[in-house]
Amino acid sequence: MRRWLLWVPLCAFGVLIAVIAWGLYRPADRTVHSRMVGKPLPEFTLPAIAPGKPGLSSADFRKGSPRLLNVFASWCVPCIAEAPQLMTLKAAGVPIDAVAIKDTPAAVSRFLMRNGDPYAAIGDDRHSRLQLAIGSSGVPETFVIDGKGTIVSQHVGDIRADDIPDLLQALAKAK
Repeated sequence: MRRWLLWVPLCAFGVLIAVIAWGLYRPADRTVHSRMVGKPLPEFTLPAIAPGKPGLSSADFRKGSPRLLNVFASWCVPCIAEAPQLMTLKAAGVPIDAVAIKDTPAAVSRFLMRNGDPYAAIGDDRHSRLQLAIGSSGVPETFVIDGKGTIVSQHVGDIRADDIPDLLQALAKAK
């Protein structure tokens, strides 16, 4: 019986190594998904941040047609990377509104001049209150909002060319 007890620590060590190896082989998904998907946008009104662009409010999303809400920042490198895809979506007739996070009017204007301007309206969320209220954990993130103001889906991270069909499909389903 005592000989059997000598093997217990070795077996426990083997199990521990197996668990660690499994965790390294299959890392956890650390993407933070919004719990607001399927729920109405919270009530908000954001002032304009870019010259010639209106601000943004929750009422803008209850006008009967689905739209994208893009959460971005001028200082965000992935936001620059997704700019061509947003311009492609705009060219396809997709209405896109934006929320600028922790930004300044001058920086947003420079960002739009350099990278294109796909937005109908841009709200100024300097303190990230709306960003947190809709369950966005970073920039960029894009939400599909139906014509009643309900968050239908969330795209975490920058939009890439192969994401465009999925976003167009989500918008079509949101009608």
